[in-house]
Amino acid sequence: MRDAPKTADLLDWYDRHARDLPWRVSPGDRAQGVVPDPYAVWLSEIMLQQTTVAAVRDYFTRFMGIWPTVQDLAGAEDDRVMGEWAGLGYYARARNLLKCAREVSQLGAFPKTRDGLQSLPGIGPYTSAAISAIAYDLPETVVDGNVERVMSRVFHVETPLPDAKGELTQLAETLTPQNRAGDYAQAVMDLGATICTPKSPACGICPWNRDCLARKSGVQAELPKKKPKAKKPTRLGMAYLARNEAGEWLMERRPEKGLLGGMLGWPGADWGDAVVEQPPFDAEWQDPGVEVRHVFTHFNLHLSLRVVQIEGLVQPKQGLFMDIKRSDLPTVMRKAFDVAVLHLSH
Repeated sequence: MRDAPKTADLLDWYDRHARDLPWRVSPGDRAQGVVPDPYAVWLSEIMLQQTTVAAVRDYFTRFMGIWPTVQDLAGAEDDRVMGEWAGLGYYARARNLLKCAREVSQLGAFPKTRDGLQSLPGIGPYTSAAISAIAYDLPETVVDGNVERVMSRVFHVETPLPDAKGELTQLAETLTPQNRAGDYAQAVMDLGATICTPKSPACGICPWNRDCLARKSGVQAELPKKKPKAKKPTRLGMAYLARNEAGEWLMERRPEKGLLGGMLGWPGADWGDAVVEQPPFDAEWQDPGVEVRHVFTHFNLHLSLRVVQIEGLVQPKQGLFMDIKRSDLPTVMRKAFDVAVLHLSH
């Protein structure tokens, strides 16, 4: 039987060392009756999926400045939101963000139950638990990568991830308190982010160091164990960047479903094992001599470019000429845009 660490020890530590985050109500303010804004909690949790706190801070602050309420976001133009999201990646999150905001706006407020939250677009088991705990102080168990790491060490779980996820969640549930569940959820995530880090954990100042079974065995830095990752494949592609005399660019809208769904992009063939020449119209396309490289979650992309300045009218087989700003584009398309603008300015 494993001895469980004391949640009170972690909460005492959190009261003194909680991170100052723009979407968070501090434990001191919360004790004084300040209630977290479910909109801010939801927005931050969606942004934080597969992304770091450091990357999200500025995006969150900017979004809250432009759209301070869920009703404001619900009334936003899709392209504006997608443009402001560019750089955070996983663009399906941004599409679901708008869908969710519009549903919540129709409901009048965010649901106050985990089941109700999970019925909304883009909110899965983790996010519903996080909003329930942090926004409403319900005793839901929140398990992200930081929490998995803490649990694997505290309880000395040798099973490698991802196989250990179920076991680690069950162990985390045994520690979730009935009171101060929101503070506890944020405390255990802070512990993983600042002390129980992936490399060189600072065990000497950890509030759970006396209870950590992995530390007692001297193997804390070796956990959690992980199965070897498969090597990312590389996909090849060609993008065609054409600008007309009015300064408009030839763009196409990517399909709603799939990678970069619903975003603006450059015409070209699907990305695959070989570069496919598929120009949208006949022209003296120029090779700028620069290949765009971009890392997606499941593959690396090597994108060859062709650029042309158009004089007169053309009838493209793909896309439409439109007036765009760099900020309208996802990151990989911005990289190609920068190359094309530099090339055409010479």
